[in-house]
Amino acid sequence: MKRMWKKYVATGLAAVTLLATTACGSSVGAANVPVVPANGDVTIRLSWWGGDARIKATEEAIAGFEKEHPNIHVETEYSDWTGYWDKLAVQSAGGNAPDVMQMDELYLAFYGSMDALLDLNKASDYLDLSTMDPSLKAMGQVDGKQVAAPMTTSQYGVIINNDVLDSLGLTLPDTDTWTWDEFSDFAKQVTEKSGGKTIGAIAPNNGYGLQLWARQHGENLFKGNAVTISPETLASFLQLPADWAKNGIEGNAERWSENTAATLNDTDFGKGKQAMMITQATQITPYAQAAGTDNMTLAPVPQVTPGEKTMYLKPGMYWAVSSGSQHPAEAAMLVDYLVNDKNAGAILGTERGIPANNDIRRMLAKDATGTDRTSLDFMDKIQPTLGNPPSITPNGASELDKIIVRYQQDVVFGKRKALDAAKDMIAELQESIDFAS
Repeated sequence: MKRMWKKYVATGLAAVTLLATTACGSSVGAANVPVVPANGDVTIRLSWWGGDARIKATEEAIAGFEKEHPNIHVETEYSDWTGYWDKLAVQSAGGNAPDVMQMDELYLAFYGSMDALLDLNKASDYLDLSTMDPSLKAMGQVDGKQVAAPMTTSQYGVIINNDVLDSLGLTLPDTDTWTWDEFSDFAKQVTEKSGGKTIGAIAPNNGYGLQLWARQHGENLFKGNAVTISPETLASFLQLPADWAKNGIEGNAERWSENTAATLNDTDFGKGKQAMMITQATQITPYAQAAGTDNMTLAPVPQVTPGEKTMYLKPGMYWAVSSGSQHPAEAAMLVDYLVNDKNAGAILGTERGIPANNDIRRMLAKDATGTDRTSLDFMDKIQPTLGNPPSITPNGASELDKIIVRYQQDVVFGKRKALDAAKDMIAELQESIDFAS
């Protein structure tokens, strides 16, 4: 808790600094820069987080952009996840943010509410966002402004290792209409029939899973800056891994804990010792590679009431333009190229997730094979259950995923009752949001 408090203080100080520099008229809030192309050569900066594959693909795509726009030169910056956000906070507070930056839903409200990001509607002559689902586009808005362009989307699904089921002689129920009870009953059969060598599934343990759980129970996790999920609904989510550990679906509490903390390759599912995994659909290919089998399929997430429109298209990542950019038109052109250009789409592929541009997604699906094709087609499969998008994660709740796991651990290991944990978690989240607002 002490460590988390320090992070909130640092975030608050960064926000104060950002507001102060904006008020003083520095480049942080330079909304008076005309959104028109400059005459002559222009240099802009692009920043993102990610590994070697992302670096290679992004730089290749940028080379294509520079070839089409020979007067625009793009300097690149990249780092790992933690280093990226630390650096971006300092850059933004100091009025030196990159012109174009990769953004995550957990941090969008913070940067958007501090006026650190350009309203992309002002750049509509150079950036077309009509190529994506309107509900996905809406999740790039903060306080009514389009402050980010979703570049990819990720949908929750159930990845199924059919080799495991075949080896146990098990046949899936109707996955288009399955309920949580049907899912858990089937997952329990896996553990029992394998004598515990293989487990059925791991309960969802992040913000995306909790959002869907709330929606399936007729609620919302957030509304604006308020935590609106009821203690009872949150308690049932926190109790789920405890129940599954107890009845063997997850093996036991210790095995659940190890799987929750493990890297992808070291999880039971990554080692071919788990039948089903509730996670982002785009993870099917990495898991298939880790487990050494392409015999994997995707199914919709179980629902409380099958067929209800409780799913939504969660942005995988965004591109955003700094409000302090001295070249917002050129920055918007770069975002447009990365989101909408087919050559860029072919180069970037699905490394960052399923392309938000529907035409590019279908183009990739046409030529894709195996698990890549499965993930690209999955959006069409879940279309009947897509509803309106929820409120984005508010400023102050960016640690949501870690908070969920921490409270689930307390319930799984009997340190707190689920309802008590839910009330404490809601209070902690709301206090953090209020502090950051």
